[in-house]
Amino acid sequence: MKKTLKILNGMLIMALFIASCVTEPWTPLFNPNNLDDFTQLGGEAIYELEDGVIIGTTVASTPNSFLSTKEMYGDFILEFKVMVDTLLNSGVQIRSNSYLNGRVHGYQVEIDPSPRAYSAGIYDEARRAWLHDLSENEAGRKAFKNGKWNLYRVEAIGNTIKTWINGVMCANLVDEADDSGFIAFQVHSVNAEENPATVGVQVKWKNVRIMTEDLENYRFRGEDPIPAKEVLLTNQLTKAEKADGWEMLFDGKSTEKWRAAHKETFPEKGWTVENGLLALHAESGGESTEAGDIVTLEQFSDFELNLEFNITPGANSGIKYFVTEGEKTEGSAIGLEYQILDDEKNEDASNGIDGNHTVASLYDLIPAGEKYVREPGQWNMVRIVSKDRKVEHWLNGRKQFEYERGSKAFRDLVAISKYKVWENFGEADAGYILLQEHGHDVFFRNIKIKRLKP
Repeated sequence: MKKTLKILNGMLIMALFIASCVTEPWTPLFNPNNLDDFTQLGGEAIYELEDGVIIGTTVASTPNSFLSTKEMYGDFILEFKVMVDTLLNSGVQIRSNSYLNGRVHGYQVEIDPSPRAYSAGIYDEARRAWLHDLSENEAGRKAFKNGKWNLYRVEAIGNTIKTWINGVMCANLVDEADDSGFIAFQVHSVNAEENPATVGVQVKWKNVRIMTEDLENYRFRGEDPIPAKEVLLTNQLTKAEKADGWEMLFDGKSTEKWRAAHKETFPEKGWTVENGLLALHAESGGESTEAGDIVTLEQFSDFELNLEFNITPGANSGIKYFVTEGEKTEGSAIGLEYQILDDEKNEDASNGIDGNHTVASLYDLIPAGEKYVREPGQWNMVRIVSKDRKVEHWLNGRKQFEYERGSKAFRDLVAISKYKVWENFGEADAGYILLQEHGHDVFFRNIKIKRLKP
């Protein structure tokens, strides 16, 4: 009797499993008859469709290529099978975007047949590099089978991205840099001069399906075999950041670490906290004519500053550092300025010398380099590093330039700038961090700083 019950229970479990598979709301990611649902970005690798299988083939002398969905996706569960030549690295982009000259950037779920074996790790293409590799996940590194079809599962729900290969969890990432974007299949560039055999090799994908509804009922619900790795959280520090000495300058709730420039209290109008954002509302377009600038209560010397900004069309603003408030001036307080600007719609972008008024530039002194800028209405990530008088400007994970405060090159630039009237401009040992009001609506979040030891 007990044996019969066991058989019946087993049959019931199997029946429930089959029923759940039948009713899962999967949707094919593309039409199996053509690639009309995609557009190609980046390089000129060859993409073909044969019997429902996407085949990507490498081509010499071309950058990374991406076959991108035309549709954008936020939260989803994605499954696909992949097989790749061992001479080729590849990946699948998720929640990704392309803001300049077709360069794709965003989360990439890695396909890595090399001995390193980081398949299903999460890489931030064209920005922050590795977010979650498999260096500490031996089981994950063994999950990918070269020369065979491998089943990937990707769950991107809220601020968490989890990946599996053949049922083995590989990555467990918590990050809030992007919440939506396209999905794209990568054919990595190859160096034909060093290895001619890499030309014409292939990566193949099949059984690509996606789920965008009722995700809570179908996501993985067991205990995660690997701990979550926190990289970026909104207005709060990760455990790793706390251990590394980071401090929040804005927690999404209060302005207690800020005051009005040249004053002791926070502005009574213009600057507000709205839905976790530090919001500035202004209309004149003038420099510090309405709400005015705000500065930190504390001064900083060697530091690393990270924040995100979101501007309205045509907006102008800035992040200033080494602000002393010692200069007597009308308008904005004086300091080294990381420019915030809508380069497309604000005429100030064409002023200055060689583009040194454009976004991410050291205003009126040094132009930004090649940059990937998100359009107004979307979030851009800023990083400013000051250490031993050397300063770096970063935008969306890409370094723009570096310079040395007080060097001959720096002083030569100051001598032909608007700042030439102030002695020893930008050379103070310490100063305030400032957010500028320039007569437009601007929003900030994730403002955090780390004091760097001499």
